[in-house]
Amino acid sequence: MSSRNIFAILLLNLFGIALFLSWYLPENHGFWFPIDSAIFHYFNAHLAESSAFLKFVAITNNRAFDAVSFIAMGLLFLYFFIKQDAAGKRRMIIMGFVMLLTAILLNQAGRLLPVERPSPTLTFSGINRVTELSGIPTKDASSDSFPGDHGLMLMIFAGFVLRYFTRWAFCLTVVYVIIFSLPRIMVGAHWFTDIYVGALSMACVGLSWWLLTPASDWVIDGINRLIPKKHKPVK
Repeated sequence: MSSRNIFAILLLNLFGIALFLSWYLPENHGFWFPIDSAIFHYFNAHLAESSAFLKFVAITNNRAFDAVSFIAMGLLFLYFFIKQDAAGKRRMIIMGFVMLLTAILLNQAGRLLPVERPSPTLTFSGINRVTELSGIPTKDASSDSFPGDHGLMLMIFAGFVLRYFTRWAFCLTVVYVIIFSLPRIMVGAHWFTDIYVGALSMACVGLSWWLLTPASDWVIDGINRLIPKKHKPVK
């Protein structure tokens, strides 16, 4: 492992921990709460003012719409997959499995944080609820919204893309993070900081040790050697 990677790991860990503590330690989350509150109330007020915006938020927070984000990630993955030879495709499939396993483990680690925070829609009174206004079933509330699991999944995908693919693909996945996490904020199921403090700090700390060290390669290559199929690498 290069000294550059060690420096990057330390920097990402310092950033992630400092980001989390800047939210966790101050009473009522310090300067973050006014930001969270302003963002929530801005979008929440627009729900009653615009029927088009209300329908857009309702549709993008319906469970079925989650498939759109998975399709977007899948298409990007497929773009690189079809360029590989048989051995490369095999390795990419294993990498996809390891990425999914990473997402599960980091999501469970996020549940261990000493935080239990209801979503904005369960915190403020006299607010607009998308499901009630639109009649469309949506995820517009959560009893424990920190860290944002949907945002964390998107960030994990972005991390793997940066590690194993190209920079332009990573830039595209950053756009994915913003676009596909925004509906959860607009509907009030997550605070802004659930994603851009909670999920981001988890991703910075967890992924740095996983992707900037040989750890992910060891696991991918190890599984690749264990599975007895064609194009199995020679020891």
